[in-house]
Amino acid sequence: MDVHVPCSFSYPWSSGNSWYSSEEPFIYWFRERDRHYHDAVATNDLKKQVKSETQGRFRLLGDPRDNDCSLSIKEARLSDSGVYYLRVERGSLKYNYREKQLNLQVTALRPGISFCLLISLSPEKPDIQFLEPLESGRRTPLTCSLSLVCDGPHYLLFSWVGDTLDAMNPDTLHSSELTLTPRPQDHGTNLTCRVTLQGAQVTLERTVLLNVSYTPRNLRISLSFRNNTALKILQNASSILISEGQALQLLCVADSNPPAQLSWFWGSPALESTPISSTGVLEIPQVVARDGGEVTYRAQHPLGSQQVFFSLSVQKGPPPCSSEAEEQQGSWPLVLTLIRGALMGAGFLLTYGFTWTYYTRVIPPDDQGWSPFLFSGCAGRWGIPPWT
Repeated sequence: MDVHVPCSFSYPWSSGNSWYSSEEPFIYWFRERDRHYHDAVATNDLKKQVKSETQGRFRLLGDPRDNDCSLSIKEARLSDSGVYYLRVERGSLKYNYREKQLNLQVTALRPGISFCLLISLSPEKPDIQFLEPLESGRRTPLTCSLSLVCDGPHYLLFSWVGDTLDAMNPDTLHSSELTLTPRPQDHGTNLTCRVTLQGAQVTLERTVLLNVSYTPRNLRISLSFRNNTALKILQNASSILISEGQALQLLCVADSNPPAQLSWFWGSPALESTPISSTGVLEIPQVVARDGGEVTYRAQHPLGSQQVFFSLSVQKGPPPCSSEAEEQQGSWPLVLTLIRGALMGAGFLLTYGFTWTYYTRVIPPDDQGWSPFLFSGCAGRWGIPPWT
């Protein structure tokens, strides 16, 4: 069984580099674990030895000066199975292409009768092809394929696995083609294609991460009012009552992929209206009467947009429902002042009473009838007996 492996290479060499010299580029194919100083399996360098088991069967096709590294394999054997990498040399420039390697699997479906040759650039992985990005609700065909060359009939068993397939008919999941209608919840989930080569006990698989685009959903608006935050989902024609002078913050979140453009508007916005805020946050530091009216929040998306409008009602005077904690916090300084004044007054009265009792009952008046708390004139004010 013979096979042709098309191959081309590139490298960003500059015009001042020796890659553009007159020297002929040399192409080498090596087994994965071999180094460049080992024997190659195929090369156009006549000074380089090739492995005896591939000599005459592995050879280069095309012109290396045209960046052609195609490989021809004749009479493929089971022992040829393995991973191979490409090396290119031209003058002083030498490079090993390790990022994309050739994976070659030669499988005997019926030993001695039929052979299959499996070729892929990524070891042991089929290819999944579909149009990206996926859109929620849009039917999209997907195809799983495997590069396989056989010299006789071959049988491949395909199967699809993934959370996005939970609602599909299981009978439709055993084909190389799959028609998928993705949902928003399928974004970021895995989808796997498995390929089994009957008679060879070989199963290969590839997994892709789904990127599903979907319109805004689950619009949620968070209100921050009088330093208290409450989550509330506003429906159209909802109403918010707020007192003049208060601060108001509105935060809106919309679930979509890719993220929607969020905007706030006064009233019902026209197509080219200028938003009052181009983010998900609308802040009003101090609400005034003219802020009352209709407010619209819009989440704009390439696949469709959604918007919510509500009425903002502003009333004059203090808020109708003051926070009990705020009232208590605001009255504490006055309460403390009153308590302190009462204690000072009580202390003065006690001191006065004890002193009066002491001088009126313990110390008797003198012969002149003078008592320390009977004042007469300036001298008597200081407790000095008047002159006789």
